[in-house]
Amino acid sequence: MSRRRRQPEPADLITIAQAAKLLGVSLPTMRRWDDVGKFPARRHPINAYRMYLREDVMKLRKQIVEGERTA
Repeated sequence: MSRRRRQPEPADLITIAQAAKLLGVSLPTMRRWDDVGKFPARRHPINAYRMYLREDVMKLRKQIVEGERTA
């Protein structure tokens, strides 16, 4: 039995600029992370813009913040 992944709702997706702001990094950093596979983006089906699941961005943000606390 294969489970179908639910399609994200538009409210679940954020732009690359929004993701960069939440993570405290630049747009070129976000693009580089996507290009090398470090933090891959989803692509908008019509215009191919980079989009991110808000949940994934918030998980990464939590990791970054926790890393800063231990440093």
